Amino acid sequence: MSAMPPSIPPSSPPPPGGGSYTPPPPPGGGGYTPPPAGGSSDRTLMLVLSYIGLLALIPLLVKKDDRDVQWHAKNGLAIFVAYIIIIIAWNILQYFLPSSIGCALSFVGCGLWIGYLVIIVLGIMKATKGERFRVPGISDFADKM
Repeated sequence: MSAMPPSIPPSSPPPPGGGSYTPPPPPGGGGYTPPPAGGSSDRTLMLVLSYIGLLALIPLLVKKDDRDVQWHAKNGLAIFVAYIIIIIAWNILQYFLPSSIGCALSFVGCGLWIGYLVIIVLGIMKATKGERFRVPGISDFADKM
C-alpha cells in the first residue's frame, strides 16, 4: 500500500481568471529604500565617477540637487588631492635622499599607489550600497567644502 501525502491548501487563493500570484512585499520594505526612480543607473554612474580622480568634478557639477552624490564627489576629490600631495612630498623626499637609499625605498611609491586604489575601491563599493566611506581627516576636510 502506498500512502499519499496530504495535500496542503495554498495560503492564499489564486487570482480570479487564473494566472500566477505574486505576494505583496513585506511592510516597511525590510530597511532598504531604493534609489529614486528615473535615473538610478545615472546616479550609480555618478557615484562611481565620484571616486575616480578628477572625474569627480563631473558629478560635482552635474548632480547639484543630489546631496548624497555631492558628498561622495567632494570626498573622492579630497582623497585624490590628498594622494597627489602625498606623492609630491614623497618625490621631493626621494630627491634629497642618497641614490642607494632612494632606490631601496622606491617600493614605497608602489605601496602608496596600491593603498590609494584600495581606498578608491572601498569608496565605490560603499557608495553603490548607499553608505559613506569616511577617511579620517580627509573626509572631515571634505565635509567643510
